[in-house]
Parts: sequence; structure tokens; C-alpha cells
Amino acid sequence: MSIKRKRRFHAEVATSSLSDIMFFLLLFFLIISTLANPNVIKMTLPKAKSNEKTNKQLISLSVTEDKQFYIDKQQVPFEELEASLMSKIGTDKEQTVVVRIPFNLQVQDLVDVLQIGVRNNLKFVIATSPK
Repeated sequence: MSIKRKRRFHAEVATSSLSDIMFFLLLFFLIISTLANPNVIKMTLPKAKSNEKTNKQLISLSVTEDKQFYIDKQQVPFEELEASLMSKIGTDKEQTVVVRIPFNLQVQDLVDVLQIGVRNNLKFVIATSPK
């Protein structure tokens, strides 16, 4: 007479500790990723989908496609741009300068303008048009 088992054995994998392991791995990679790039450049980027409005008095610095510079609609040669901008700002270093530059100019043209702000610790914002 043969004895048959009514229950069959099924292979089981203990998954109760997998969630703990996944949590610790996630935590480990989050901590390591923040330590990997400590020198990230922090800058305020303009958003093209929405416009921010402010009550502050802004200084407009416009650059045309033929590289003519205007401070509040007054044409200024590039050699005198820094002196004119500093005289316009005066003693209020907290004033914001809005840079309006065409999209088809080279990046070097934008960097040349922004270096004036870096040398004088000014706040520069790049203007964009809404989409």
C-alpha cells in the first residue's frame, strides 16, 4: 500500500527582510549622491512658462543682435558699460539688473556681460519670453 501526501512542498523565498534591505540601499545612495557633488553652482534660472512680477525697481541691460548695448534705452559702448552700469546703480548694490539678450548670440557674449556683475557683486537675471 502506497502512502500519498496530500500537501506538496513549495519552494519559498523569505521576502520579509527585502524591504529593509531596499530601504537601506536607497538611503545609502541618497547620502552618497549628495556628497558626490558638493560644489554645485547655485543660480536662479528664469522660467519661460511663467513670468514673475516684482515691485522692485529694475535696471534693464539690453543687447541687440549687432552687439549694441543699452542701459534703460540709452546706448552705451561695451568699453563704458561697466562704468555706466555702476553709476546707474549708485550705492544700492541690492538692485537687480535684467539682461535682455537675443537667443542667437553666442554664449561668450552673455558671459562677457555677466562678468561685469560678478566683478561688482551685482544681481543679474536673464529675461526670457513666455512660450
